[in-house]
Amino acid sequence: MELRHLSAFVAVAEELHFGRAAKRLQMAQPPLSQQIRQLEKELGVQLFERNTRSVRLTSAGESFLQPVRTVLDDLDTAVRAAKAAGRGEYGRVTIGFAGASSHETLPLLTRAVRAAHPALELVMRGQTYANVALDRVADGSLDLGFVRLPVTQPGVAYRVIDEEELVCALPFEHPLARLESVPIGVLAEEPFVSFPANTGSTVRDAMVGTCEAAGFNPRVVQEAPDSYTILALVAAGVGATLTVTSVQHIQQNGLVYRPLAGPPIRLQAALAWRADNPSAALRAVLAVAEEALPTPPRPAGGRTSASGELRRATS
Repeated sequence: MELRHLSAFVAVAEELHFGRAAKRLQMAQPPLSQQIRQLEKELGVQLFERNTRSVRLTSAGESFLQPVRTVLDDLDTAVRAAKAAGRGEYGRVTIGFAGASSHETLPLLTRAVRAAHPALELVMRGQTYANVALDRVADGSLDLGFVRLPVTQPGVAYRVIDEEELVCALPFEHPLARLESVPIGVLAEEPFVSFPANTGSTVRDAMVGTCEAAGFNPRVVQEAPDSYTILALVAAGVGATLTVTSVQHIQQNGLVYRPLAGPPIRLQAALAWRADNPSAALRAVLAVAEEALPTPPRPAGGRTSASGELRRATS
């Protein structure tokens, strides 16, 4: 049994006229009559009662019609779904992000994707440090990652979406909180709160690199897994920290942010993906991201993070 036979049957059943059905199917009448006879032979039943003046369905034909319509409708749905997936309108994209630093950029992207492609599923992997996200993009376990430069893994493409500055967070009553900007050197004897070491946090790497460039190693007295907890500990007077401007939406009693003295230390945030990832859904998300999260113009002056040389986007 062939699908063209089923389409022919539905056309004749709805038109109840072989000539009109043949015209609707854009074919000659004799091949249409032959297809109906082949279908009846396959089923072993007569589907139509026909004479020179009329055509009507038999009881077998009436019973056969609705299930055949369902089959053809399901086939049409399957074809449209496959074509939509091929265009990136349907499918799944896994995204890794850190949390607080994606407070603004992530909702902009997800809202834009859902507006443009409502059938596309975004699977969000939170609490994924930037370097961890980069490694998971490289090994294929994530489709897309919110990362920070530099990106050095082979085969990984990226595009800069934001540029942040390193700032100092202090307890409100700390003497340094009275300053308009904090020289990094005066923090040499201060206790620090930060992300755990060797877990893939680029903010931790930038903090350590900046302090080392000023001639000291930061004395980290307590570690925490996320910016919300770190800044709560700072507000409680446990220590100071260096963080990024994108987390300054976190406001706590007893907490103040101060810029670092001197030229700003900048970190570039980016979206990263495998260049050879064949997913049409990913390509659709990247196209939406071009509009929702455009690459910002590079400000003049400033310093790059001591955690590594920052590069301009290549993709």
